[in-house]
Amino acid sequence: MTDLTHPTPSANHFDLIIVGSGSGNSIPEVLAPWRIAMVERGIFGGTCLNVGCIPSKMFVLPADRALKAAESKLEITTSFSGVDWPALRDRIFGRIDSISAGGEEYRASGTEGLTLYRGTARFTADRSFTVAMNDGSPDAIISGDRVLLAAGSRPLLPEIEGMASVGVHTSDTIMRLDSLPKRLAILGAGYIAAEMGHVFSSFGSRVIMYARSGQILRSQDRDIATRFTEQFAQRIDLKLNNVPIRMERTPLGIEITGSDGEISVVDEVLVAIGRIPNSDLLDPGQGGIALTADGRVEVNEYQETSAPGVWAFGDISNPFQLKHVANAEAKVAFANLVASRSSGDQKRQMSYAAIPAAVFSNPQVASVGATEQELIDRGVQYFVGRRDYGGTAYGWALDDHASFAKVLLAPTGEILGAHVIGPQAASLIQPLIQAMTLGQTAHQIAREVMYIHPALTEVVENALLEGLNAIEVG
Repeated sequence: MTDLTHPTPSANHFDLIIVGSGSGNSIPEVLAPWRIAMVERGIFGGTCLNVGCIPSKMFVLPADRALKAAESKLEITTSFSGVDWPALRDRIFGRIDSISAGGEEYRASGTEGLTLYRGTARFTADRSFTVAMNDGSPDAIISGDRVLLAAGSRPLLPEIEGMASVGVHTSDTIMRLDSLPKRLAILGAGYIAAEMGHVFSSFGSRVIMYARSGQILRSQDRDIATRFTEQFAQRIDLKLNNVPIRMERTPLGIEITGSDGEISVVDEVLVAIGRIPNSDLLDPGQGGIALTADGRVEVNEYQETSAPGVWAFGDISNPFQLKHVANAEAKVAFANLVASRSSGDQKRQMSYAAIPAAVFSNPQVASVGATEQELIDRGVQYFVGRRDYGGTAYGWALDDHASFAKVLLAPTGEILGAHVIGPQAASLIQPLIQAMTLGQTAHQIAREVMYIHPALTEVVENALLEGLNAIEVG
């Protein structure tokens, strides 16, 4: 067992220092006797709670309803007459802000022996930090026997002529606008751009989206990205293979000059081209922390960093940027730092065998495992099973002619990847995630499981059966 006792214990020395209050705030009860320090530089509770997956989905649900009302399908005449944006915003953040404030108040109270530092932590030596306090008070000097890095990530901002003086938004601020913009430009074509594009266009904004490539959601399976781009183009002004090269604020609005030379005028700009880990803010070299080529904290299968007694998880160390991955890694990291107290405790390993993800736009997208192009690049033999929603009874009820489920199977029936686009995609894919995680084959979950008829889950069943048929034929 590695000796993790700090050589110079003091009043500012702790059993554990946690940098970040997102998933890092999920402290197991078994650590209650420890003296713990938590450092948070931003909004308490982290990205997902305050500016990410939770508020964005609370906007997506009413956006879905607004879009459906405007469609007037299935021989029913409906209409969308507008959104009370300030009321919607205040309802959403009224709930979220109170949760964040309540969590911060609880931790700041010193309950369970925890000391909260509101500021930016930087390594000064092994498991030692200087914390630049947000309120301007003198820096705090702290050290710990163990350290858990969960400092997350932040939006990436490109270098575009004039952008700094224009005043653009990121996912941190766009959902708190005072009013709904009539015209919104979105830079980026990933999941944040797709979700926010759906929200604002459904509520009545004219949305222009700049994409460096020829597809939206290009990291998805190519069939999914192609279909999503086709569907999104019906609602969004897509400027594909096009990037802004200049911005200027004028009396008419914000003028954006694209790489094609065309000028668009909008009221607000959302930059959603990606996120970068906050590792650089920690001065990791001073703490003996190795980084990956793209700047993430390097960890092994136990969430251990290159420095003894230091663990890391979440956006600061993995490329997925998914809350459920961070939560799973947090469980592994906490278990292993507890195990570090005793040489007899078994370490836990993190598995990335079946990492699921969803894009809560419209259409909704969900995926797990490999894409078809990844299998081709790796030279892996595979078979495809695909079923359109319209090929099932519930799909007839939906009158859906665009959505589908797709599975990629090995010759043995092992599920290599699964991809769904359409209503309830994030729920429909769950049995496939479970099968991949537990090592179940397509034969087992397609032929040995009973599917409710005529539920939409038959889309998954039939895609699996078509994949198995492809294997048997040849």
